[in-house]
Amino acid sequence: MHRSLTPSETTIEGLVERAQDTTAPEGLVFYHANEGRPLATPWQVAALRAGMVGRHRLPEGWVLDCACGSGIQLAAYATALKRPVLGVELAEERAKASAVNVRSLVEHSRASDEDWYRSSRIISGDGTDAVGVLKSLDEPWTTVAFLHLDPARPRNSRTHALEEMQPPLHRVLAAWAPHFTPSDAGPAILLDLSPRLTTAQRTEVEAIVDDTWPGIARTWEWTSRGRGRVDRLALWLGGVADPDATRRFVRVPPSMADQPVILRSTTLATELEERHHPPKRNEHVSILDAALLESGLMVDWLARVAPNDEGRWATLEGRRPQLHHERPLQLQSGDQRLIQATGRVVELLSFTLDETTVDRLVTVALDHRLSSVKLRFDLDPALQPKLQGSLDRQLKRRHGDRVGFVARHPHGEVLLLCVSPNTSDEPAVI
Repeated sequence: MHRSLTPSETTIEGLVERAQDTTAPEGLVFYHANEGRPLATPWQVAALRAGMVGRHRLPEGWVLDCACGSGIQLAAYATALKRPVLGVELAEERAKASAVNVRSLVEHSRASDEDWYRSSRIISGDGTDAVGVLKSLDEPWTTVAFLHLDPARPRNSRTHALEEMQPPLHRVLAAWAPHFTPSDAGPAILLDLSPRLTTAQRTEVEAIVDDTWPGIARTWEWTSRGRGRVDRLALWLGGVADPDATRRFVRVPPSMADQPVILRSTTLATELEERHHPPKRNEHVSILDAALLESGLMVDWLARVAPNDEGRWATLEGRRPQLHHERPLQLQSGDQRLIQATGRVVELLSFTLDETTVDRLVTVALDHRLSSVKLRFDLDPALQPKLQGSLDRQLKRRHGDRVGFVARHPHGEVLLLCVSPNTSDEPAVI
């Protein structure tokens, strides 16, 4: 049974969970249901993605999300693409929240009188029953211009099987395949998948897609909001595949006012290897974005920022991939978002850092005119703020004119005191 909801007529009655998304415009509040807030796409990510879809020429038809949850991504598509949207959600209360959220965003955008908004619908029902969904509509459109699917998957699990995603990919694609508006580029589809998928599972996903549309154009996209992790993994297909990339990395900026960093490649990912080598003074150390490394685009990026400098990876594991190289990185606008820290090694410290030795680090830092030193290696979570606080307090009172950081060489207990670029004797490399 499918029940059609019109966003302009859906009330908030019964919806008790509401929250301000910290990335959304002030005053825009979203409703959720059944603990849906942790599962909702952050507004900034939804808006960025909708804008990227909008760069493609879509045919006529519905913008469809057949597992729309709280509807934040669907609402972003509606206002960015200015097209009628069709959301489907199995849980009736969540479908209602989705309808309310679409209305809230449209009203915030002052687009309540637009025909595309008046035609938009949210369906409470099974997203794998395409015929049932379309029969429940009172609108003349029966074809789909673009399909978005963000299936539910197990929470609080580092790994999961494709069979655990709901609704299942193969059922959704098979059900909606006959209903796409014909297009030379093929159906336009975005599969928003778990960032925990392995390489083998990504191959499985491609095989599922090829069962319905053999050889369809595709672009894998890794999205990161920082903190050294992949937040979203998506497969863009057919009419929304990137003609210039089979792999793409998107670093979401801290603010909506800034542009994202987007890296593209058409080549296969290069396998990287760690090379164990003792650290040395005056070499450069960079702690880079683990999400960029996971995307397989690190080599492409390094070819631009470190030309003719092969470097060596001290570690590729964890949240702080560490590269040692001979010359400073040649950074352009936005590249700083892909770096946790970079600088030249000025001291090799053989002691373990704790509350009894932090003063020794302060003394060495002062010898190198450092006014700030950040700790860029794993420490006991209870100890880290104490040590960082002690460093900040002691160095702030002095008259240093340089900034730096401390990294740990992964092979041995040697700490690396590094001076960052853009300080008095190291001009920025732009």
